[in-house]
Amino acid sequence: MDRALSLLKSIFGYSSFREGQGDLVDAVLRGRDVLGVMPTGGGKSLCYQLPALMLPGPTLVISPLISLMRDQVMALGSLGLPAAYVNSSQSLDESHAVLTGFRQGRFRLLYAAPERLETRSFLEAASRAGISFVAVDEAHCISQWGQDFRPSYLRIPAFLDRLPSRPVTGAFTATATAQVRADIARLLGLRSPLVRVTGFDRPNLRFDVTHVRSKYPALTALLNRFSGRSGIVYCTTRKTVETVHASLCRDGCRAARYHAGLTLQERRQAQEDFIYDRVPVMVATNAFGMGIDKSNVGFVIHYNMPKSLEAYYQEAGRAGRDGAPADCVLLYNRSDVEIARYLIAGSGEEGTDPDRRRVLEQNYRRLEEMRAYCETKRCYRGQILDYFGQEHGEKCGNCGNCLSPAPVRAAEDTAEDGESRLLERLKLLRLNIAREEGVPLYVVFTNATLLELARLRPTTAQELPDIPGVGTVKARRYGERILREISGFSQELNGKKS
Repeated sequence: MDRALSLLKSIFGYSSFREGQGDLVDAVLRGRDVLGVMPTGGGKSLCYQLPALMLPGPTLVISPLISLMRDQVMALGSLGLPAAYVNSSQSLDESHAVLTGFRQGRFRLLYAAPERLETRSFLEAASRAGISFVAVDEAHCISQWGQDFRPSYLRIPAFLDRLPSRPVTGAFTATATAQVRADIARLLGLRSPLVRVTGFDRPNLRFDVTHVRSKYPALTALLNRFSGRSGIVYCTTRKTVETVHASLCRDGCRAARYHAGLTLQERRQAQEDFIYDRVPVMVATNAFGMGIDKSNVGFVIHYNMPKSLEAYYQEAGRAGRDGAPADCVLLYNRSDVEIARYLIAGSGEEGTDPDRRRVLEQNYRRLEEMRAYCETKRCYRGQILDYFGQEHGEKCGNCGNCLSPAPVRAAEDTAEDGESRLLERLKLLRLNIAREEGVPLYVVFTNATLLELARLRPTTAQELPDIPGVGTVKARRYGERILREISGFSQELNGKKS
């Protein structure tokens, strides 16, 4: 593991593994299947990206959404790591070029949707590529008891069986009950996997439920409180997305919208506007989010109550991926429950098939858990952790029921005045770099890394790689400009003091 730790520091910028990461990486390198359940922002992707640099053959990452592939390939490219994706957004010539490169060993990682595995051209390329490791991301999609069940995931084992030799296989997800975990291991055919469930708690997220009669005024009040941060407003239906988005734009809020009824070009433009921080607010259905690798989301507001705690926690968990404080607020009134029951009843799960009836009953039980969360007087975080079977204290000290009233904190509020001013300058520098390179802000540095740079104020090139999230590659790439910015700020600060 010495080499793994060395690469962790030099490439990814971290001096130690987070909980569970080291065990999972070590198991993969030793040839053992793995199942990792780690909260959003808990470092799941590193558990397959790091082994991909060390194994003899390439790593295939099976991922459900185009957006995740594109974002992660872009982020890996910024670290100098050869990666690619193949999906339906590409032309036949583009896909052919990628598969040729994969077959010839030009990529350490290839991202692909599960549907792609069934094509002859992909199977031929995969059979010749000498794949060492297959990582199944969002693995809960294989279980009908989990959120986002996708039948295409059930065909992954058949693909593995058709390869010349079975690669080490890993499954990764952020939200999976014990039943879903058992399904993942059984349906993927994992062989004596090392299982690591690192916990579901996200201490940097502040949870709250606001009981309201009229939702739109409550939403605008929250957006005013969260001004200066990037965030998502989730709505249950496309019609609500359109209504809320139009109202926000009318009231002067820069917002994008996203739902499955828009054209591919409209969705892509909205996503890029949000990812690249051209607009601060995204109004969306749950079609937006899974696999979105935007780390600086400072808040998630649910305009409508989701149908389950799994769905809520997965969507709320898109806030604060960089570890900075973030807020997750659900706007609730009792009519939400009836709307959710109506949507479940019309979901097509009814019928005489026993499995369909069981799924319907399960969905109603989940809805009841969601309602109980919205109406509890207990700790909101505790209610969530109870659902996933994790022990916790009586009060978390960071939710609406434990803190009443509670201050709203932006990431920069944790810094002293000098740190806050330097942080703003570093954010401006990051913005300029991101525009020059045509990448999202978080690909350059996360907010959490900028906070550490502002707090520690490194003065030499030797100090930079030790800042969490910097590492050797980014220190070499951006170090001179960072140090110049910090030095200029320090000189100005000292000049004012004297």
